[in-house]
Amino acid sequence: MNKIKIVFALLCLVFALNTKAQSPSAGEAIIGVWESGSGKARINIIKSGNFFYGRIVWLKEPNDPLTGKPKLDKNNPEEAKRSTPLLGYRMLSGFEFKGENLWEDGTIYDPESGSTYNCKINLENNNTMNIRGFIGIAAFGRTDVWKRLETKKK
Repeated sequence: MNKIKIVFALLCLVFALNTKAQSPSAGEAIIGVWESGSGKARINIIKSGNFFYGRIVWLKEPNDPLTGKPKLDKNNPEEAKRSTPLLGYRMLSGFEFKGENLWEDGTIYDPESGSTYNCKINLENNNTMNIRGFIGIAAFGRTDVWKRLETKKK
């Protein structure tokens, strides 16, 4: 009877260690370049420490049609940031992997409105993610479906 308990305890320990070892790579599944649902922008998602961030790396229309110069963050509520180019702008910030293909506790910035929203990301499959921006609770928000263009570089 004691041998069975020891074997069972060892199997549980191996399973727990194996599950813990797989968690970081599962959390990194969103790393790569994604295209927004509108097709107007591409965002590169990276990991820094325990958090995930996304920067705009491509715009369908990178230049202002009136001036011919790069588009700026003209709708930002902070006047000092209105001269910041949109290309390279960090629009996803502070996401944490929660398991089960879910990243939460982050924010998404909408350059078209100049608003920042609470956000969660759900990876539907390896090439499709649902980005849900919301105010307060997720039920009061909007979901955009992003498609993967590139995976992380090894």
